[in-house]
Amino acid sequence: MAGKSIDIENHAELLQYLRDTGKILAADTVDAINLDGGVSNRTVWVKRQQQPDWILKQALEKLRVKVDWFSAPERIHREAAGLRWFGQIIPAHVPAFVFEDEIQHILAMTAVPQPHQNWKTMLLKGQVEEHHVQQFGTLLATVHNAVFAYPELIKAFDDRRFFEDLRMEPYYIYTAQQVPQAAKPLMQLVEATRQRQLALVHGDYSPKNVLVQDGNLYILDYEVIHSGDPAFDVGFSMTHLLSKAHFLPAHRSQFIEMAKTYWETYSIALDSRLSGDSFESYAVRHTLACLLARVAGRSPLEYFDDRHQQRQKSIVLSLLDAPPRTVFALIAAFNEGLNEPDADD
Repeated sequence: MAGKSIDIENHAELLQYLRDTGKILAADTVDAINLDGGVSNRTVWVKRQQQPDWILKQALEKLRVKVDWFSAPERIHREAAGLRWFGQIIPAHVPAFVFEDEIQHILAMTAVPQPHQNWKTMLLKGQVEEHHVQQFGTLLATVHNAVFAYPELIKAFDDRRFFEDLRMEPYYIYTAQQVPQAAKPLMQLVEATRQRQLALVHGDYSPKNVLVQDGNLYILDYEVIHSGDPAFDVGFSMTHLLSKAHFLPAHRSQFIEMAKTYWETYSIALDSRLSGDSFESYAVRHTLACLLARVAGRSPLEYFDDRHQQRQKSIVLSLLDAPPRTVFALIAAFNEGLNEPDADD
């Protein structure tokens, strides 16, 4: 396979690659199943007889979205480094690293034990459980606090180019171009975020990147991991809970309460050296920016229709110039906007 680029979604190529590189023996029997790897990767489940199953990911240069969106496939090796570090920080909540290939831009990890469910899928069915949300908050705080036990994380992950490619530009900068009324606060947040290098930031902390297995959360996908502003993770993840409160009016009160529980659990577990009024202010600003980006950026929420997009945009714009002072106040203001008489007509 030297010099030839393979496509792991082509199972014949994948099997030959695994044999040629000695990852499996010639006599080994394996099955491969293509998975929904999101927009940025090919993802394949490799089922091995009498051996632990693997998940293989291969980074795409052009992401699978309607608009042009590119990022260097070398980011898979940043993800591999993130996976190894998360294995030290929260070992019971991540797959095990198996191998990486720097030529084919492939990362292999153990598969999360079956049976498991994707947390996003559960939430979209209205399956909201408090202990999952509490675990989600505690794990994020544990990751952010890790900088004090491992100060070398700041330098190890100080390259932010993939965060710029996959978050700053498509979420904040592109949205600022599409929504001129939001341009000033969004670009101010971009510049502030670039200056803040406080902790290890996952960068894609979302229910879609969480598998639930026997009540335990497994955290996946580290390709935009970097040392930066931990409040970004809060805003990015809070956006998913609030957007589902928007999308599922029959479960709205549950999602609003879970958003409060998430922030409370996280903030209690967060090291006091990171927390404070300034941190909460940034958490509010990132939440508003992500709420807007998920309806006007390069990666809009796929379950929203035009009505949802316009409603969320209107609520965020009403709050963006004078953001609420606390996360609880933001949650309340967003909920109030959703419950206005015409919100679900």
